[in-house]
Amino acid sequence: MTLNARPIQGSDSAAWLPLWHGYVKFYQSVVSDAQTALTFERLLNPVFNLNGLVVEQDGVVIGFTHYLFHPATWAASDYCYLEDLFVAPAARGSGAGRALIQGVKQAAAAKGAAKVYWLTQTHNATARKVYDAVAKDTGFMHYQISLQLP
Repeated sequence: MTLNARPIQGSDSAAWLPLWHGYVKFYQSVVSDAQTALTFERLLNPVFNLNGLVVEQDGVVIGFTHYLFHPATWAASDYCYLEDLFVAPAARGSGAGRALIQGVKQAAAAKGAAKVYWLTQTHNATARKVYDAVAKDTGFMHYQISLQLP
C-alpha cells in the first residue's frame, strides 16, 4: 500500500466529486452544484487563494484537503488555514489523513507560514484521534454569524 499526497489536478474531478459530496453529507450540510463547481474551479486557479491536495492509495484518489493562506495580526508571516479534509470511509486508518496534513504542513513551511490550523466538530472522534496525534488542541471554541448574500 503506497500513499501519495499531491496537488489536485483538473483530471481529479471525477474522483474528487464523490468525496466532496461525502464530506458535505458528513457535516449534514448542502452545497449547491454551482458552488461545488466554483470550488473545484478555484482549486485549479493559481491566482485564487485556495489550494488543494489529494491523497492516492496505489494510484486511486481516496481523500482530499483544501487550504488557504491569510495575513495574521499576531505574526509577521501568514497563517495557513486547513479548511476541508476528508478521507473515504473505507480508507480511514490508512494514514491518508496524516499524509494530507503533512502535505499541507510542507506547503505552509515552503510559503513561510507561521502555523497551520483547522477546526472540526467535537463529535468527530475518528478524525480527532489523528488530529490529537499530530497537532495541539488549543481549546478554542468556534463561533460564527452566517450572512445571507444576495
